[in-house]
Amino acid sequence: MDFETLISERYSVRNFRPEHLPQNVIEKILQAGHKAPTGCNYQPQRILVLNSDESIAKLRTCTKCHFGAPTAMLVCHDKTESWTRPYDGAKSAPVDAVIVTTYLMLAAQNEGVGSCWVMHFDPAAMRKTFAIPETVEPTALLVMGYPSADAKPLALHFQNRPIEETVRCEHF
Repeated sequence: MDFETLISERYSVRNFRPEHLPQNVIEKILQAGHKAPTGCNYQPQRILVLNSDESIAKLRTCTKCHFGAPTAMLVCHDKTESWTRPYDGAKSAPVDAVIVTTYLMLAAQNEGVGSCWVMHFDPAAMRKTFAIPETVEPTALLVMGYPSADAKPLALHFQNRPIEETVRCEHF
């Protein structure tokens, strides 16, 4: 799929068919995330793939926003493996994890897999439920699967602010 079509057709899927994703599709999606850029190539992302009835049942105890998805990827970052901006101490790892999440989401769309980016989850519950070390911070959750026949974007998906409100161009 060409990039323009990919980004135009992608939407947050909230209604999925029940079957788990096949391993080969998961691997293609993960390979895309593995290619995402990170600050100084530190690659602080840590991805937990949840693709069984048991792991999805555990996930549902950590968020109400699972939308019945049969598969999920919890994208985390290792707080000890972050490039640090010298001017103000800002860490790149949280941003790196978000970039990886975006690559995963777009790769999923390219494979015909719907996804929804979820931030409404309890990080402490995720950490406890999935034995995530304290140095690893849950950052974003992608619930995913094949969209159901009646899946459709929310009306809000088609509403964009005028680009002039979000972009400032300096002319040199």
